Amino acid sequence: MEWLEDLFWNPSSVAHIVFLYAFVIALGVYLGKVKIFGVSLGVTFVLFAGIVVGHFGFTGDTHILHFIRDFGLILFVFCIGLQVGPSFFSSFKKGGMTLNLLAAGIVVLNIAVALALYFILEGRIQLPMMIGILYGAVTNTPGLGAAQEALAQLSYTGPQIALGYACAYPLGVVGIIGSIIAIRYIFRINYNKEEEDWNKETDNTHQKPHLMHLEVHNEAIFGKTLGTVNNFLGRPFVCSRIRKEGHVSIPNQNTILEKGDQLFVVCSENDADAITAFIGKEVKVDWEKQDMPLVSRRILVTKTEINGKKLGMLNFRTMYNVNITRVNRSGVDLFANPNLVLQVGDRVMVVGSEDAVERVSNVLGNSLKRLNEPNIVTLFVGIFMGILVGSLPLAFPGIPTPVKLGLAGGPLVVAILIGRFGHKLRLVTYTTQSANLMVREIGIVLFLASVGIEAGANFLETVVNGDGLLYVGCGFVITIVPLLIIGAIARMYFKVNYFMLMGLIAGSNTDPPALAYSNQATNSDAPAVGYSTVYPLSMFLRILSGQMILLLMM
Repeated sequence: MEWLEDLFWNPSSVAHIVFLYAFVIALGVYLGKVKIFGVSLGVTFVLFAGIVVGHFGFTGDTHILHFIRDFGLILFVFCIGLQVGPSFFSSFKKGGMTLNLLAAGIVVLNIAVALALYFILEGRIQLPMMIGILYGAVTNTPGLGAAQEALAQLSYTGPQIALGYACAYPLGVVGIIGSIIAIRYIFRINYNKEEEDWNKETDNTHQKPHLMHLEVHNEAIFGKTLGTVNNFLGRPFVCSRIRKEGHVSIPNQNTILEKGDQLFVVCSENDADAITAFIGKEVKVDWEKQDMPLVSRRILVTKTEINGKKLGMLNFRTMYNVNITRVNRSGVDLFANPNLVLQVGDRVMVVGSEDAVERVSNVLGNSLKRLNEPNIVTLFVGIFMGILVGSLPLAFPGIPTPVKLGLAGGPLVVAILIGRFGHKLRLVTYTTQSANLMVREIGIVLFLASVGIEAGANFLETVVNGDGLLYVGCGFVITIVPLLIIGAIARMYFKVNYFMLMGLIAGSNTDPPALAYSNQATNSDAPAVGYSTVYPLSMFLRILSGQMILLLMM
């Protein structure tokens, strides 16, 4: 039976390490699906499964545990960065600026309450442990990893801060959802009215593509080219086909408009009335009855050489006699102007003869199989650059120890930049959502399992004989006080829609269970919009703030 003993108890055995991680992750993921009062802890239960296993003496070599922990963290934060990168900078535009300021206020208040408790308790809870409690209270696992990385730079040898995280996390989830419910009753929110207000607001602000058939009747544009009309009108539109005296063709900027010409126009909903009034009346046209058969087809951009090129550089209209009417990116239709930069994964709407459209399809790729192949080069080039950036020592006046972004901050910053600007370096950043989630989830469960196994030996003693209950109480205060304060400000002063506020609260804590609860409360997409608007900045601030506090105050 030596083989069995070696499998269970030999911390240096590769089989033991793999066996241990597989058991902890499988058990944690399975138990994480169990809902209590409609709330589940998700993959975070892997941490608690690791703590239980670690408590009973199942562990591994410390160096191996640390390697798996750090590598899992790197994978997780890098995939997070790639996901939020495209929207990170655009999230600060228009109403997004207000939401992000409110989210930053929640982050700052979380830190302020944690530091206030640290000073009020006069050091009974050490600063590193308070940071661990802080991250448990706001349910932010990557921040915990970044804090541990900072402590490694400082050669910290005290108690595992994951203990504070584990104590505060369960009530953190409950406190976030509880704050959402409390705000509803404090301000007497009417769900029907909030949903009606949201629908009115989105109808006025969202510019959706509008398709219409127009007949030229304005004498002022008779004999003028389509390009001249477009420039004079000053409102963007695309004319994909034109019927002149029964003959259908694909127009270009030099096509001359005459009385009675019929146009197929794509424009913004907000511009539709102005364009109709300027060109002529809207008519019904049967484009099937035509002397030149035209087809319209969505073509998938899958060739890497197209990635990062402007639409105008490809000269589709001149070379293939086709029109590009719009480009769909991540479910959103974009107007096909010449300066639009194409990315792998875009779906381009092409109108033209069947053979011409087929030639354009060959140019763009249109290979779903190729798109499903992982772009693993981008992943490891980004990690390489992220580790390099994270290892750079940055000296600041008044700080004796140089500051480093570390294994969490470096890959996160690089991934955000690659997600937004990678096409300019010919890096294909597109990946399917399932592939991103797979790598991300593997990374986070490896990290959580490692932290739990290592912290498990002292967890029960800390909770029963130590300050475990104090950790729980401090975490709950850190959770609810900032949310109630900022929630009240958002509602009373900024008049933020309640469903949007639900997403704001969930996103500022990067908490999927709270988002799931919010989505169940309404049929609108307001919680998801609020969550996605503040998530990038919140995640960035959460990851960097804890390690900065430790480097500044220790």
